[in-house]
Amino acid sequence: MPERADRFIHTFAALADLGQEVADMNSFQQMIRTSLHLLLGSLAIMRGGVARFSRFGGELNFLAMRSMGEDFPLMLSLGRDDVREFVNGGLEAYDLNYPLLNGLPFVRNHKKLFEQKQIELLIPLIVRDELVGLALLGGKASGEKFDAGDKAVICAMARHIGVGIRQRNLMAELERRAQENRQLYEDLKLTYKDTVKAFAAAIDCKDKYTEGHSVRVGRYSEAIALELGWDSDQMEGVAVAGYLHDVGKLTIDRTIINSPTRINAKESAELNKHPQTGYDILMPIHHPFADVPLAAKYHHERIDGRGYPDGLYDRDIPYIAKIVNLADSFDAMTTDRPYKRRRPAEDVIEDLYKNSGKQFAPELVSAFCRSMYKEMTGESKQRQFKRMLGKDYIQNEKVIPMLKDVLNGIAPTSSLTLVSLD
Repeated sequence: MPERADRFIHTFAALADLGQEVADMNSFQQMIRTSLHLLLGSLAIMRGGVARFSRFGGELNFLAMRSMGEDFPLMLSLGRDDVREFVNGGLEAYDLNYPLLNGLPFVRNHKKLFEQKQIELLIPLIVRDELVGLALLGGKASGEKFDAGDKAVICAMARHIGVGIRQRNLMAELERRAQENRQLYEDLKLTYKDTVKAFAAAIDCKDKYTEGHSVRVGRYSEAIALELGWDSDQMEGVAVAGYLHDVGKLTIDRTIINSPTRINAKESAELNKHPQTGYDILMPIHHPFADVPLAAKYHHERIDGRGYPDGLYDRDIPYIAKIVNLADSFDAMTTDRPYKRRRPAEDVIEDLYKNSGKQFAPELVSAFCRSMYKEMTGESKQRQFKRMLGKDYIQNEKVIPMLKDVLNGIAPTSSLTLVSLD
């Protein structure tokens, strides 16, 4: 009686340890090795192995073995008929001469190997009618045969191991699906970005004088956001807003947009409809970035209330529209138009400073000038201003001191004119 009590306590402790090991799941490989050690130790079994079943490859891959010899295969093939019969039989500790096993191709193919390695029990690891693995066990060190009680203990422990393998499989499947979803998301983002750039190209094609304007506004907007410390998604959103800010011009008569002279009041009124039209075009679309339609509608507003279409003041203007407004104005001043040449870089920088607090938010002017200053001084390795403006447009020896003055809050002294937007 005391011997049976000791055996019961030992077995119960082994089951408790195994359950804790499976629950922890710190390391899958370590869990399998420890589980096999506990299983063998619970009944003083001399040798054994635990394999994980891959239904995709139709194979058993051994994850842990003890005293099986270096020549024991790490992988054994398992056919569909074998899998079906194991699942139908359920989780059991089968003797190798059990009638069910003798009819299986798997056992017939490997019986000589099992006999050579002195395998006595085969335990399919079945969890919720799914084969997740297989355990092979040798005999007891005492030489005693396995009785019904022994097999019950083995099945109880094997069930824990099977649950651990299934948990790992589920985690791997979730990670695989998560990776697929991440890839799908990235593909969708790339498709969206390509579509946005195609729209930007279509917008600019309508105006032969401003080819590339929308893309440049998008990139200038992104440069401002970078200096503001925005994250990558926010930066992408403001770039998209820049690309699409003039989408409303697609509905404007081409003769107005491409007029070689300044347009009259009637034509100007027609052109000034493009912010609202752009908003109407973009609003029904489910954008990843919700503020994009607002940038289209309000990128001609000024913080002093003198902009259009609604004459909004400072805090009433969406922040993304303030950024696009600055980027749009800068590009308008630094590109040739049919009725005026682009202005010298020094004049443009002075104009940005003079209109800080009037047309533009001061912190945005500072961020924009800081981005340009970093590129001019070599602090930043990016060359986007040089690429978009032309390498001969900006003269570092003239521009760098002016940018430093702006960043230090020192107003240039020359007379200026307000920025004229088209």
